Amino acid sequence: MHFLRSLVFNFATYCGSFFSTLLALPTLIMPRTAMQWLARMLGFYIIFCVRFIINTKIIFKGLENIPKDRKFFIASAHQSICETFVFNAVLNAPIFIVKTELFKIPFYGWCIKKLGFIGIQREKVTKDHLIFLEQTAKIINKETSPLIIFPQGTRIKNNERVPLKRGVSRIYEKANVPCVPVKLNTGDVWPRDSFFRFPGEICIEFKKPIEPGLDMNDFMIKLEKEIYD
Repeated sequence: MHFLRSLVFNFATYCGSFFSTLLALPTLIMPRTAMQWLARMLGFYIIFCVRFIINTKIIFKGLENIPKDRKFFIASAHQSICETFVFNAVLNAPIFIVKTELFKIPFYGWCIKKLGFIGIQREKVTKDHLIFLEQTAKIINKETSPLIIFPQGTRIKNNERVPLKRGVSRIYEKANVPCVPVKLNTGDVWPRDSFFRFPGEICIEFKKPIEPGLDMNDFMIKLEKEIYD
C-alpha cells in the first residue's frame, strides 16, 4: 500500500508539473502575472495531492507574522521540493533564489526566468558573488513580490543541522528590511532522493520577523536559532 500510494503521488505530481509547464509556455509572451497565477494553481494542486493521496495535512503557522505593508524577505529551511510548490500557494508570487543549473532545463528554465527567479552559483565567495548579493538586496526593495532564500544551500534531512550560508546576512544588511525565518519538517513526508512519500503532518511555521539593524554575526545566530529550534 505504501509503495502504491507513493507511486500514485509521484505520478500525479510529475504530471501536474509537466502539464503546468506546457500551459505556461504561451504565457512567456504575456505579462508575468499570468505565469504567477499558474504557479499558484500548481501550489494548490500539490497541497491537494499531499492531503488526499499520501494522507498528510499541511499546517501553516505564523502567517500573521508576514509583513503586510512593508518590504521583507524570507529565509527558509529547505528539506524538500514540497516547500517550493506550497510557498506559491500562500505567498504573493514569491521570487526564489535557486541554483543556476535550473535555468538550463528546457522549458522549465524559461518559466522560472519569466517568474523572476534569481540564479546563484554555489561556489566559494568571489567579487562577483558579493556584487550578486548586493543586487539581490536591491531587488528585494524594488519588487512587490517577496524574495525567498534557502540559507542552508541545499535540501537537508529534518533534524539535521548544517551551517547557514553567510550570504544571507549580507542580503539582510544591504536590504535593510525584516527577514522572516521559516521552520518546517517537509523532509519527514517528502524526503529528497527517495521514491517513497510518508503519511504524517507537515508544519510550515513563519517566525516573527528579524528586524533590520543587527550586525551580521548576531543576525546569523538568531536566524539559525529560529530555523532549527
